[in-house]
Amino acid sequence: MNILITGISKGLGLKTTKTLLNKGETVYGISRSKTKELDELLNQYPEKLKWLKYDLSNTKNIRQTIFKDWIGLDTPIHGFVNNAAMAYDDIVTNLNLSPLEKMFNVNVFTPMMLTKFVIRQMLLHHTKGSIVHISSISVHTGYKGLSMYASTKGALEAFSKNTAREWGEIGVRSNCLVAGFMETEMSSTLSENQKNRIYKRTSMKQAVDVNSVAETISFLLSDDAKSITGQNIHVDNGTI
Repeated sequence: MNILITGISKGLGLKTTKTLLNKGETVYGISRSKTKELDELLNQYPEKLKWLKYDLSNTKNIRQTIFKDWIGLDTPIHGFVNNAAMAYDDIVTNLNLSPLEKMFNVNVFTPMMLTKFVIRQMLLHHTKGSIVHISSISVHTGYKGLSMYASTKGALEAFSKNTAREWGEIGVRSNCLVAGFMETEMSSTLSENQKNRIYKRTSMKQAVDVNSVAETISFLLSDDAKSITGQNIHVDNGTI
């Protein structure tokens, strides 16, 4: 399968890319920068991993740069993992419009446009494909300072469910993976005390395993999950 993944240079995106490559899939990965780990992966899988440096805040050039110039309209896409995101964390009374607009652009508007062109490519090649949006437990369980970030992920969940209803008849599936707090760069700004308070709100009292999330993404992309669509799949250590 050919899988398009955003935000592959580190964290969950890198782990998911490794998981899919190990299973023989071809990955078209996008990120703003190339890390040492990504460079090693590119050298290890020169035929299976295709990489594009692209800033996803640039919504206007998505079709030309990503789908026409890079992937090519002749290439079928079997799956799309919308992983890239930025976080703007603060309490609501400190809300600033400029970073809020930038976050919605990266977390919501660009993923919607990418989904549009992924589905068009699936239609072009008569492909029954799977779309997986990475959401956050903060949509379902409130956390101080995460209201703006959670709102972007909540928008994705609504978009995904309705996409599933709209395109399920032709075999296109859309799900959200609702991830709990993982030890990634996005959570690295939290203090140990803040992390521990978050982990205590889970049944397992610890960080969510990144590999568990990546394996669930891989499952949702596969034919083994062909009857799962329009769902929010929680991988969150039983957050309560």
